Amino acid sequence: MQSLEALTRDARALAEGEIVTTTTAEAEVARQMTVCNACRYCEGFCAVFPAMTRRLEFGKADVHFLANLCHNCGACLHACQYAPPHEFAINVPQAMAKVRGQTYADYAWPPALGALYKRNGLALSVALVLAFSVFLGLALALQGTLWGGHASFHELFQHGLLVSLFGPVFSFVVLALALGARRFWRDVTPATSGQPASANAMAEATHNALTLRYLDGGHGQGCSNEDDAYTLARRRCHHLTFYGFMLCFAATSVATIYHYFFGWVAPYDLPSLPKLLGAVGGVMLCLGTAGLWRLRQRRHPLHGDAAQKPMDLGFIALLFLTASSGLALWGTRGTPALALLLCLHLGAVLALFVTLPYGKFAHGIYRSAALLRHAVEKRQPNPIGLGAD
Repeated sequence: MQSLEALTRDARALAEGEIVTTTTAEAEVARQMTVCNACRYCEGFCAVFPAMTRRLEFGKADVHFLANLCHNCGACLHACQYAPPHEFAINVPQAMAKVRGQTYADYAWPPALGALYKRNGLALSVALVLAFSVFLGLALALQGTLWGGHASFHELFQHGLLVSLFGPVFSFVVLALALGARRFWRDVTPATSGQPASANAMAEATHNALTLRYLDGGHGQGCSNEDDAYTLARRRCHHLTFYGFMLCFAATSVATIYHYFFGWVAPYDLPSLPKLLGAVGGVMLCLGTAGLWRLRQRRHPLHGDAAQKPMDLGFIALLFLTASSGLALWGTRGTPALALLLCLHLGAVLALFVTLPYGKFAHGIYRSAALLRHAVEKRQPNPIGLGAD
């Protein structure tokens, strides 16, 4: 029997022309949360369980909210007395991971691209890199500049051409991510008190997202790995990857300001700010993605959704290839290899941007939104009166 609140949300969705259906993955999360809500042994582990205790029923929006709050540290699986092979078969990390994978496709825009990337993430990433690289290589070949010594890549691709290539792609990425985030926020807000976000809630959610507070296993020792020991390696690799990516993005942004506001035309060399930011960010991104690849291969099979492995590895591979090829461009200046490597680098960057709205990058957007809704909800009176907040 659904609660009045869940029935009200479903009625509102039907009135707006939406079809309320529950997938197998969502139903499994609801089942497991019902069992967990009766046990509450893991109440202090992360944000999922305090949020769980504020509910008696778990509708579609509640499930998507909780699934994106989960950081998949694995601690609750190893602490659970009802985990497999118990007949209750409680495996919260795996159940949540399956719903998160569904989230990427459900909120993707356009939907067809989300479904395609979910099924063939690694193959699609490789295909896009090859396609973009060959296209750029053919363009240089037609100009007669594919092979030969060049001082910098700006001799091969003019600034205006790069802007015409990457501007539409970047605009598409921003639009696709914004539309997906808007739909996710619209769906989970009624399920999380419906109150607007205060400044304190936004500050708390931002801190939790940037520090990966809940990727500590609930006890500060880190995630469980393949031998059930705890390690902070996953948290550190995520930080290296995220902040490395942001530094590379900052390098491009600073270079754009230099070009348009100060008239300082590329190429830039050390110790210029764009070069410093790009170098440090590139090294961090290489280290972080290499670490994530290794940890992804070694994680306990019960910790995640095996069907998402190609998508995860595709994203990691694109990030690593983008960073490593960008750093390698330094060593090939003035050599015949510069043009070929530049085509590979730009192809990887284009492929990365095109796929950003459909995998783990979008996951970061949805998780941040879920953390903000949790920070808002926990500041409201508990409707049940028995929660952990």
